[in-house]
Amino acid sequence: MDQHKTNAFGPLRSWAICAWAALVVLGSSGAQAAPTADDCFDKAGAYQGVNPHVLRAVAWRESKGDATAINRNANGSIDVGQLQINSIHFPELASQGIPHRALTDPCVNIFVAAWLLKQKMVRHGNTWRAIGAYHSESPRERDAYARSIQAILVSWGLLQRER
Repeated sequence: MDQHKTNAFGPLRSWAICAWAALVVLGSSGAQAAPTADDCFDKAGAYQGVNPHVLRAVAWRESKGDATAINRNANGSIDVGQLQINSIHFPELASQGIPHRALTDPCVNIFVAAWLLKQKMVRHGNTWRAIGAYHSESPRERDAYARSIQAILVSWGLLQRER
C-alpha cells in the first residue's frame, strides 16, 4: 500500500513543485500568464484521472470557489484554499516538498485535491462513496457530502437527478 501511495504521489509532487516554483519566480512580473483556475481543474482532473466537474463541485461546496479561504475546525485542524485541504495532510505534503503555504495557490490546491480524491477512488472505486470520503470516512458524513456534491452537479445541469 505504501509503495502505491508513494508512486501515486510522485507525479503530484513534480507538477505541484514546478507550479509553485514558477509562481514564486515569476511573481507578478507578467512574464508568463499563470494558468486559470478553470485550466487547473481540467489539467488536474486529466492528470489524476478524476472528473474535473466533480473537483469544481467540491470547490463550490467547500468554499464557493474562494482560493483564499482558510477555516479552523472544532478539532483544531485547519482547511486551506478553495478545496479546503485539511492540515492533517500537511506533514505528507511537506515530505514531498509541498509546503502548506503553497496550498493558497489555486492550481497547487486543485492538484493536491485531485490527488487526494484519486486516493479515495483507489480505495473506494470510482463511486459516490469515494467522493464523499474526500470530506469524511464516517459513513453518515461521507454519504451526506456525496449527496451535496450530487445536488451541485444536478443544479449545474451536469448530472440527471436520480429517480
